[in-house]
Amino acid sequence: MLNRAVFLDRDGTINEEVHHLSAVDQFRILPTAVEAIRLLNQSHFRVIVITNQSVVARGIISEQTLADIHLFMIEQLEALGAHIHGIYYCPHHPTAGKGSLKITCDCRKPQPGMLLQAAAEQNIELSQSFMVGDKISDLASGLAAGCKTVLVQTGYGKETEKLVEGRADLPNMIAPNLLEAAQWILQQTA
Repeated sequence: MLNRAVFLDRDGTINEEVHHLSAVDQFRILPTAVEAIRLLNQSHFRVIVITNQSVVARGIISEQTLADIHLFMIEQLEALGAHIHGIYYCPHHPTAGKGSLKITCDCRKPQPGMLLQAAAEQNIELSQSFMVGDKISDLASGLAAGCKTVLVQTGYGKETEKLVEGRADLPNMIAPNLLEAAQWILQQTA
């Protein structure tokens, strides 16, 4: 049997938006994120983080520092009873990257590469899954992968809402925060 997943953008969706987050001490979980992830866990969704991390391509942080930030996030969530089933990140940037990381790739959102990789590795049915984020690139990657999409108004979400106004293809839902997004997702799958 295939799994259902909720793919979550990281910055502005799970944690406070900090332009180019580059250290563990900058990481702050948004107030509703823990309860949202717990609810999704209890409903047997795989919760998977999908995040562009051009800070690596730009040379702002190393992949080790990024791993430290992700470990800190996982530990903070686990301590509060919320579980992440995987983290997929794109370290590339097509114009601002340095060296081998300055490429146009199929993993950087709005491309669906990270979602497709997660689906293959974790046996996920994308048509029964959701992508939640605060930017058009999050929504577009979810749409391209065949997921339903939810725009949260945290992070850059309010600005993004103006950009998607009148679009019929995305998002499927606009929610004030991750908790209300999770509640809507659970209503769709009840």
